[in-house]
Amino acid sequence: MQALHQKTKELLESGTVQVIIGYGRGCGDRVRPVFVRNAETAAGLVWDDRCRQNLAVYLNKPEIKNLGTPAIVATPAAVKSIIQLISENQVKPCSVVVLAVDQGAVLELKDNASLEEYSAKHPVVFPPFVLKEMKTIAEMPLPQRNAYWQNELSRCFKCYACRAACPLCYCERCISENNQPQWVCPASHPQGNFEWHINRAMHLAGRCIECGSCSIACPVGIPIGLLTIEASRMVKQEFGHEPGLRCNADSAMSSFNTDDRETFIQ
Repeated sequence: MQALHQKTKELLESGTVQVIIGYGRGCGDRVRPVFVRNAETAAGLVWDDRCRQNLAVYLNKPEIKNLGTPAIVATPAAVKSIIQLISENQVKPCSVVVLAVDQGAVLELKDNASLEEYSAKHPVVFPPFVLKEMKTIAEMPLPQRNAYWQNELSRCFKCYACRAACPLCYCERCISENNQPQWVCPASHPQGNFEWHINRAMHLAGRCIECGSCSIACPVGIPIGLLTIEASRMVKQEFGHEPGLRCNADSAMSSFNTDDRETFIQ
């Protein structure tokens, strides 16, 4: 971590950035997001296997923007999120200093090309239990799979922690908050829960970079990230589109090609 401490200290002392978005010690054995604004406290940053939360979620927060130019200590998932946010015109290119820790060294990704190069070489790696769970669900017959999700989603009480943890859920007004007309039932009953999570998965189809922050944030342990991951993988299978790789990529679900194999587009 010495290289990380030194790099962040240099960036703050030189005035290149005004805030470092990184990880610090939390309660017990946990880590938490921290916002370092002076070089003296940069030594409090930590970096290890516990650093899983996607910090790119803070880049669009007005409170963070008001602090000045940020640097972000980024996991591979966060790098992919930043690329996706650039492609969706939510983050301006070169408006953030991205610091990727790779085998003890700190890489400063200064432009779109360096972001894309890093993303291509560093895929998001799932823990073995996640891969096992995805395989188990995929092999279920459709009625069993439906029953599985109905049971899982029945535990949801609409805290929206999944939405708050996701860097790609950046709408100023969520569909769940629109009541004229009302698109999603606000009640935390089976129908309302199913409507909310299916709508969210559809909105993230072709955009989810598979960081799993929504599942990590869920206070009741619903593996909700598996829905958005599967939706994005279906988009990749059907359209060959993978998010988080190119800063100028079109969105698979909001663009079209007149040569599409389906006739409805013509």
